[in-house]
Amino acid sequence: MASVFLYHVVGDLTVGKPEMVEFLETETVESAIRAIGESMEGGIAVWKRRSQHGVVIENWEMRQQRFVGILNSLDIVAFLARSECLEDRNNAMKTPVSQVVLPNNFLLRQVDPGTRLIDALEMMKQGVKRLLVPKSVGWKGMSKRFSILYNGKWLKNIDTSGGSSNNVNSNSNRTSSATTIIRDKFCCLSREDVIRFIIGCLGALAPVPLSSISSLGAINPKYYSIEASLPAIEATRKLPEDPTAVAVVEHSPDGRCKIIGDISATKLWKCDYLAAAWALANLSAGQFVMGVEDDVTLRSLPDFTVNSAVGSNNLANGGGGSTRPKKFSSRSIGFFSSSPSHSFGVSRSMYRGRSAPLTCKVTSSLAAVMAQMLSHRATHVWVTEDESDDLLVGVVGYADILAAVTIQPAAPVPANRSYEAFGNEIQT
Repeated sequence: MASVFLYHVVGDLTVGKPEMVEFLETETVESAIRAIGESMEGGIAVWKRRSQHGVVIENWEMRQQRFVGILNSLDIVAFLARSECLEDRNNAMKTPVSQVVLPNNFLLRQVDPGTRLIDALEMMKQGVKRLLVPKSVGWKGMSKRFSILYNGKWLKNIDTSGGSSNNVNSNSNRTSSATTIIRDKFCCLSREDVIRFIIGCLGALAPVPLSSISSLGAINPKYYSIEASLPAIEATRKLPEDPTAVAVVEHSPDGRCKIIGDISATKLWKCDYLAAAWALANLSAGQFVMGVEDDVTLRSLPDFTVNSAVGSNNLANGGGGSTRPKKFSSRSIGFFSSSPSHSFGVSRSMYRGRSAPLTCKVTSSLAAVMAQMLSHRATHVWVTEDESDDLLVGVVGYADILAAVTIQPAAPVPANRSYEAFGNEIQT
C-alpha cells in the first residue's frame, strides 16, 4: 500500500474548500437546475429541513438521517421528459425535488478531518460518493509521516465492511488539539477531489499509474447500453447508479457493440434541460446523441414550445419571457454536430464536439485515464478495443480508479513508458 494513503488525512484535501450550503428537498426543480450547474460531478446532495424543535446542536446521527440522496442532471431530464411534465412545463419546474431525487442515504458519510485517506478511499470504493467534513480553524493538514497520529492517539484501522461507518462516526465529533472545529460548518469532498489529489501524487504511487487499465483490472465490463434505433426514453427506465451513464450503441454483423455516444449526467450537466427532455421523449437514442439539425429531412418533427428566456445559462429563469415555437436541433440541447448525416450505419465522425463519447483504449495507462476524466470533468470514460475507436469493451468510473490505485499491478510497467509520455495517450 502506498504510504501517501497512510500518511495523509481527509483534512489535507479540504484546504480551500468552500463551506457547504444545504440544498433542501423542498426546493424546486428550477432551483436544482441552477445548483447542479455549479456543482461537482453534475449532482447535488439533497437534505431534509433541520428539525425546529429547539435542537441547538445536531449530532452525527441526526445529520445523517436528514440526508436524502444525490440529484443529478439526468434525473431531472428524465423527470421533465414525462408526458405530464411536457404538457405543463411551468408546473413541472415548480415541482419539489423530493418528488424527483432517488433516496439513498448511503451515498454520503460524515468523517473527521483526521480520518486517514486510505479509510476514506475504502468507503468510496464501497459506494460512498461524498464525504462531509467539519470545517476547522487554522487547519494546516497532517501530511507528515506521523499523520496516523490524531489527537495524541493512534488512529484505529477501520473495518469498512458491515458496520464500518460506526467506527468513523464515533470519532466524528472529536476535536484536534491542533485545530478548532467550527460547529455546524462543513465542506463536502467529492470523488473528483480525491482523484485530483491522487494525480498530484503519481510519483509516490509508481508503478501503478503507468500500468494499463486492463492489467489493473480497472475496466468494468458490466456497463449499461441501449441500441441506437430504440427510443431514447428507454435509457431512463432503469438508470445505473455508478456511473450514471448509458452507452448508445450499434451492433456490428459479428455481434460486437460500436459506441456512438452516451446518455449520461455528465453530458447533460450544463444543457438546456427543457430541450433535452423533449428530445429524450421524442427521438431515438441515436438521434439524441448524434444530434439532428433543422434540415429538410427532419421537417416532419413537431415544433415544441420553449421560453425565450430559457437557455443553457438562464434556464432557471423559465418563469419570465415570452414563449415561442422552436424546431428542435442538436444546438437546442447544447450538443454540436459537425456532420448532418443521420444514418447510424455510417461510422461516427471523429469529432462531434460535446456529443462525442469520451473514450480510451484498453492499453491506456491509469494516469492517462485519470487526466482525461479531470480535464473533461467527467465521471467515466468508455473503453474501446486497441484496434478500433468504437468497439466497446467496458467503462472506467471513479470507483474503478479508486480500486486500482490501492492495489499493485499484476505485471511490471513496460520499460518504454514514462510520466512524460503518458499525456500523449489522452484522447481529446
